[in-house]
Amino acid sequence: MNSLYWIALKSIWRKEITRFLRIWVQTLIPPVVTMSLYFIIFGNLIGSRVGEMGGFSYMQFIVPGLIMMSVITNSYTNVCSSFFSAKFQHNIEELLVAPVPTHIIIWGYVGGGVARGVFTGILVTIISMLFVSYDVHSWLIIIVTLLLTAILFSLAGLLNAVYAKSFDDISIVPTFVLTPLTYLGGVFYSLTLLPVFWQWVSKLNPIVYMINGFRYGFLGISDVSLTVTFTMLVLFVVVMYAIAWKIIESGKGLRS
Repeated sequence: MNSLYWIALKSIWRKEITRFLRIWVQTLIPPVVTMSLYFIIFGNLIGSRVGEMGGFSYMQFIVPGLIMMSVITNSYTNVCSSFFSAKFQHNIEELLVAPVPTHIIIWGYVGGGVARGVFTGILVTIISMLFVSYDVHSWLIIIVTLLLTAILFSLAGLLNAVYAKSFDDISIVPTFVLTPLTYLGGVFYSLTLLPVFWQWVSKLNPIVYMINGFRYGFLGISDVSLTVTFTMLVLFVVVMYAIAWKIIESGKGLRS
């Protein structure tokens, strides 16, 4: 990579990471508090009545899904809000006219989203250890699934920001698309509990693969094949990246 491009990439990363760390009380603490409530209510209070699921306690079963839920939400939100703010304030035009490739712009913002997603995931994991203990099945699968998921939803947040016309628009997708898909993605239940037809319908939800891949890394169990999981994740990342590159390269909706 050209040294000047590397400097540009690091500058965007530094700006994005500094941005969410500077207001850590608003960006990192809320998801930790929210997930702690999930652990207490669904894990301790309700989980004791549910019993085992997949050979593990209900609390152990839902923890990977809750961690992944926080990663998805925060990686998406970070890029969406940051890129839209830059577009709204016309700061993005400075990047578009600069001699910086589109790939650098995309990876700069995506890197910030991934950083926030990983930071949040680590904090939620630490908090989860106060409620449940488990032997990690595969750190490699956990890390790969975490990174691919954070990259995917950072790209999704970037696309949302490009098409958003107002600050209200950046909340539409998280509210009406992201939240329902996450709750129906197998965070709180195993797909095997559903009738066969609804199992197939659930597999149309991309978040099912992310949560099950992450759960396999922790517990060694999954409702879907790991091969299918990683194939779907890579495919979604490639498609989303191609769309983001084409739109930003054209400058449509970004230039005044």
